[in-house]
Amino acid sequence: MTDAMIVSARYVVDESLKDLRTAIEGLPGAALDWRPGGLPAGQAGAETNSVAVLATHVLHSTRWWLSVALGTPLPDRDRESEFRAAASDAAALLDLVDALSEDCRRLLGSVQEVDWAALRPVGGDPREAPAAFALLHAAGHLREHVGHIALTRQLWESRPEP
Repeated sequence: MTDAMIVSARYVVDESLKDLRTAIEGLPGAALDWRPGGLPAGQAGAETNSVAVLATHVLHSTRWWLSVALGTPLPDRDRESEFRAAASDAAALLDLVDALSEDCRRLLGSVQEVDWAALRPVGGDPREAPAAFALLHAAGHLREHVGHIALTRQLWESRPEP
């Protein structure tokens, strides 16, 4: 019998990934790199992130935290580069969404039971986290950034035309 946490995580992650895809579909290239604050990345006061940055970051993060939760090998990840991501068109960004979404679904489909109390190494440092924390963090962080992306899209669509 499949662990109820795994079944629940599959549902939440799958729905979130579908919502992520929906929030990106049809956006013009300019919207993907637009920051709601209007300031370019690296400039003082530019604390907001673009759709391309948020999507890239949350996909890599979700795959990484799911790997922690499930005790599978950690994927290569350059977290800093995620915050420099740019996208020329929605199709290119959706290719990344589809590829990493499939990785996340495959990870969740690869296990039936997990010891949720098991301590897992968190990257290259000596810290550890319970598997349950890693799973909840993966799902919650994904949901949070999908909401950010949806809100960024709404702001883009409601902005005054230049």
